[in-house]
Amino acid sequence: MSKNLVIVESPAKAKTIEGYLGKDFKVASSMGHIRDLPKGSGAIDIENNFEPTYEVSADKKDIISKLRKLADDADMVYLASDEDREGEAISWHLKEVLDLTDAKTRRIVFTEITKKAILNSLESPRGIDIDLVNAQQARRVLDRLVGYELSPILWKKIKTGLSAGRVQSVAVRLVVEREREITEFKAKSSFKVNALFDLGKGKNLVAELSERFDSEEEAMAFLESCKGAKFSIADLQTKPSKRSPAPPFTTSTLQQEAARKLGFSVVQTMMVAQKLYEAGKISYMRTDSVNLSDEARNGAQKQITSAFGKEFFQSRVYKTKSSSAQEAHEAIRPTDFSVNDPGMDRNALRLYDLIWKRAIASQMADAELEKTTATISISTNPRTLIASGEVIKFEGFLKVYMESGDDDDEEENSKVLPPLTIGQQLTLDELVAKQVFTRHPPRYTEASLVKKLEELGIGRPSTYAPTITTVQKRGYVVKEAREGVERKYTVLSLKSDDISRVVETEITGAEKNKLFPTNTAMVVNDFLVDHFPDITDFSFTSEIEQEFDEIADGKLDWKKMIDNFYRPFHKKVALTEKVERSSVGKTKELGVDPKTGKNVYAKLGKFGAYVQIGENPDDNGGEKPKFASLRPGQFIENITMADAMELFKMPRDLGLFEEKPVVVSIGRFGPYVLHDKKFVSIPKDIDPYTITPERAVELIEAKRIADANKTIKLFAEDPEIQILNGRFGPYIKAGKKNVKIPKDREPASLTYEECVALAADAPERRGRFGRRAPAETATKTAAKTATKTGEAPKKTTKATAVKKTAPKKVAAKKTAAKKTAAKKTAAKKAAPKKKK
Repeated sequence: MSKNLVIVESPAKAKTIEGYLGKDFKVASSMGHIRDLPKGSGAIDIENNFEPTYEVSADKKDIISKLRKLADDADMVYLASDEDREGEAISWHLKEVLDLTDAKTRRIVFTEITKKAILNSLESPRGIDIDLVNAQQARRVLDRLVGYELSPILWKKIKTGLSAGRVQSVAVRLVVEREREITEFKAKSSFKVNALFDLGKGKNLVAELSERFDSEEEAMAFLESCKGAKFSIADLQTKPSKRSPAPPFTTSTLQQEAARKLGFSVVQTMMVAQKLYEAGKISYMRTDSVNLSDEARNGAQKQITSAFGKEFFQSRVYKTKSSSAQEAHEAIRPTDFSVNDPGMDRNALRLYDLIWKRAIASQMADAELEKTTATISISTNPRTLIASGEVIKFEGFLKVYMESGDDDDEEENSKVLPPLTIGQQLTLDELVAKQVFTRHPPRYTEASLVKKLEELGIGRPSTYAPTITTVQKRGYVVKEAREGVERKYTVLSLKSDDISRVVETEITGAEKNKLFPTNTAMVVNDFLVDHFPDITDFSFTSEIEQEFDEIADGKLDWKKMIDNFYRPFHKKVALTEKVERSSVGKTKELGVDPKTGKNVYAKLGKFGAYVQIGENPDDNGGEKPKFASLRPGQFIENITMADAMELFKMPRDLGLFEEKPVVVSIGRFGPYVLHDKKFVSIPKDIDPYTITPERAVELIEAKRIADANKTIKLFAEDPEIQILNGRFGPYIKAGKKNVKIPKDREPASLTYEECVALAADAPERRGRFGRRAPAETATKTAAKTATKTGEAPKKTTKATAVKKTAPKKVAAKKTAAKKTAAKKTAAKKAAPKKKK
């Protein structure tokens, strides 16, 4: 029996920490939160000063039972959940549920899972900080009240299944408003002039005119004026400059940089960072602090001086700019700077490397640069050309790390200029005026949306990833790639005193992993902005976050804060009940179909936005209207009659292939090609409305190859038994059951009997919610084998030993059971009630 029990949040963390402590310590895991508000509106007693009722999750009852036994046997219980409001709340819930006394309970916190940090935390335990707990309770209760009162309003006025939330609705508003900015944006063109000079011996110099021309006529006039001109270096300016490193990562900056450099989603970044933290490789990953401890700075100094030299080290102390920074965490950093490889999977290595480089660079010397600017005169024109470049004199932190920007595709003037002298004559190779266009505001990525929320003071490190996940799960925002469109541009060129004009084509507007609002988001956002302006107001939501911070600091009573919010909010909910459903912008009348004379509408339905020709069956004597889904990027608010008519062109007949028709259409699971009674999905990056017959045939043939490669072996004894190639390698498909093939067995050499035996012995897979999957397939297969081979099937597990029952008999039994139940119910109703 251990004298001391340490309770942490995750099993991985428990295993690591137990290795650091002696035999007097037992480390157990609570597996995260152990209780929460139950579903339903009764979880919060509004009339009793918003008193919450918590209940232990069904899947945590066994864990609580084990923890209670361990706690009863221990002399002291250390609650070691994470050092933030969520972690403090978990410790408080554990203390309450396990009935721990103050005398027997200690709270310990650490920002990294290392032996030194764990032992230090045991030397300085504290009590539970009830102010931090109350801040978490306030957030949970407020968000529950908002969600449970707003969501039913959305169901009644728009459609069922919708939800609203204090932070998620602001995030949706940002995406919606950005999309509308883009829709309203009108690109303006101008002409950008570049000159290429030949310096001889294979060297070139590129210069640019500092101004741009609004019209082709002005650009042409400039090129005309440069015919026969002489070009020379009029001035050379060389200035020293410095570049300083970025501070170590916070949660937000890690998510942004991992997206830019590694292509990680926000959720993926946090999952990988969690693994690194629990393995003791990095400090706590939910933080808005950029500070490093003295110990961390000393570790960085030792690593930098040994790897690069003393001149590369420069101690720096960063301060968090945000006034709302939560708790005194450190920035995200390695626990040991001498470790370059965490010894984990590839993604963990890539993220660790990013964290290591950023933290090391933050303690390195400035990069010393020399920037040179050459001014080039034109003998026939007063305008000048500019060529610039820079030389790195001392690498400093650039030896390790360079921060990426959101627009890394922009051309940067970091090239090195060749040796130049004032008065030097230059030989013009070509002078080009290219038509360029202004760009609309960029759509948000997951990381840039987090950045914007942080700038507005909305949300905290622990809420960024859940918010981004929620708005996508709810169907308000989709993350996807979209094809660009062709655009023509003009290029004027002066070469050997001759001017040429060509019109070229480029693809513009292509998007990758950007966030797009759905039609549902547009309608819901407008409804909330109109009727609940506070919920979607950036300043108001930020003020709520600041009030949570005041609660955490012990300056504000959490129930009073909830009351101040809830009373006016609830009144607004009651008023909104009276809003007419028809007044919500879910339907738009577009015009009249010239072929049928029927009205054409754009509507928001259960499965998204669509267009409709004709009235609903109830309104026109039962005649069914014609429907078509809107395409990605089309919105009810701006779709035209012409756009709608295009949508009704599905299904499209693309002609014949192998003397059988090829048809493109859109079904329940997306667009597809139908040929020879076989369906082939059309990838997201191909538009079903513009796909060519040739591309459709390519998809058909690719599907045939994939299907042919998928099958390894079939059996005449039973077509339901197959050996197939899957995503994770070869496997046996036995009816609806998928069975792993042992590594020491050759898939193609397996016999039918061996496959049946492997299927019968394989454990049943648990269903999505922990229920066991139907277990009949393997038993049926084994029974078939016994019949065909004359042998008894191998002994199966209890789960697979299901009696083979004919479908008709099963149906008959179910029907009989229903009739019996109905008779019992009727008898109960008919029976007189007993008097008390």
